[in-house]
Amino acid sequence: MGKINQQIELEEVCFDIGQLSLHGLACGDVHSDVVLCLHGWLDNAASFLPMMPFLADKLTNKRIIAIDWPGHGFSSHRSSDAHYHFIDWIYDLLQLFEINQWKNVDIIGHSMGGMVATAFAAAFPEKVKSLTLIDSIGFVSTKSEKSTEQLRQGMLSRFNGQNKNKNRNVHASVDSAVNVRVLVSDLSYEHAEIIVKRGLAKSGEGYAWRSDSRLRLTSPYRLTLAQAEQFIRDVKAPVQLLHGTKGLDMVTSGIKHFAPLFSNFSCVEVKGGHHFHMEEPETTAALIQSFLQV
Repeated sequence: MGKINQQIELEEVCFDIGQLSLHGLACGDVHSDVVLCLHGWLDNAASFLPMMPFLADKLTNKRIIAIDWPGHGFSSHRSSDAHYHFIDWIYDLLQLFEINQWKNVDIIGHSMGGMVATAFAAAFPEKVKSLTLIDSIGFVSTKSEKSTEQLRQGMLSRFNGQNKNKNRNVHASVDSAVNVRVLVSDLSYEHAEIIVKRGLAKSGEGYAWRSDSRLRLTSPYRLTLAQAEQFIRDVKAPVQLLHGTKGLDMVTSGIKHFAPLFSNFSCVEVKGGHHFHMEEPETTAALIQSFLQV
């Protein structure tokens, strides 16, 4: 990882959207145009920390904001009678844009954050100036004939999840939690620690995950391939995909299928895995700067 400029002034920010509070990290002039960073599933705003100083150095006329999605990091969990449907992330974004009166925003989305940003850009083209996808393209979809089975599995997952023992997610130390995250990802210890520290809360028994356990439940429905393709055709903003040399296989296959459907699309390969924006933050920031200045 490149040397990080320690002079950057990071702020904790919070936005109230309805009954939820979205927390995040920000830097740059509050009066400048926004570059919004959206993290992936079970990550949090801290996944952008290695890159934010380089973005701040290169995009001096921008306000850079990385949010924690609901149920992640410091943000609120959804109410006990709610769940984490894909379309609800889009509504979270809409509320965030409306309360801030944001227009024509540059969005950077990693993994799930890129999928949500793509759908948002399709539905609200007037609000998105550009879209940078980090190891993310297209959507997780299901064949229409599998819809009933998807519904069954989602409902059973929800029902069984109500009785899970949350104490299994308590760790004796931060180190223990970091090591677990390393085991289930391609993250190095150093980068896993950055994300995990924002994702833990001290409890009497040790350290518990801040993230909502319902995030792990199986979705009761998914887009069909035809719906996913239509969303992408409706994206009007210029799109840049940055994908890792050792990133997700679904991104590699997604490039072949989804890339031709975008009206304004470019693609660059970056050395690294699924979180290459943490591994190669300076390179990633430079590519984003070049794209935004076109």
